[in-house]
Amino acid sequence: MSSQPVVYIVDDDPALRDSLCMLFESVAIRSRPFSSGAELLRSDALQQTRVACLLADVRLPGMSGMTLLERLREADIRIPTIVITAYGDIPMAVRAMKLGAVDFITKPFNPQTVLELVQNTLNNSRAAAESEPVEPDCEADQLLQLYRTLTPREQQVFEQITAGKSNRMVADELGISVRTAEFHRASVMKKLQANNLADLTLARVDLEKRMASATKT
Repeated sequence: MSSQPVVYIVDDDPALRDSLCMLFESVAIRSRPFSSGAELLRSDALQQTRVACLLADVRLPGMSGMTLLERLREADIRIPTIVITAYGDIPMAVRAMKLGAVDFITKPFNPQTVLELVQNTLNNSRAAAESEPVEPDCEADQLLQLYRTLTPREQQVFEQITAGKSNRMVADELGISVRTAEFHRASVMKKLQANNLADLTLARVDLEKRMASATKT
């Protein structure tokens, strides 16, 4: 089993696969491209390394990115996965994270943003591989406390924008002006300490898991 970090790329666009491989090669990150989820599963790639991450498009011909995540879960293959999605696929990205994806990135994306995200994910994968299992920390409790600082209107805006709706759509849905929607959005991001929509969406997934757990107990 290799200890050299590797990123697996699953996308049906050969030009995108090639550009991502060159991007990672430029900073000495090993990568392996696959044209489909089925091709990845047929290979022995996921059994060859401990420090790895998967970069997979949500929309793929044949086996979708969502189905790929389900297959990985069924096979008990745990690999940090970043999903690639179009802006309109944000709700699908949320579903993907509920299936185990750790983050998502929207098209068109900045190469440096992809690189930093993959590097952070590989660093987390390395840390997890080298450390002993630990008890969950208090991050979920802190996030829940931050969420409770939102006003009822801000909570509504939070739910709307993490469902993939634009400021205009949020304004129409809630009967407020676009400027008011933008104001509430900025306030939500500040209170939840989010830098972008991806951070907010991840926060929603974490909150839903936390609240579901609290309900069971």
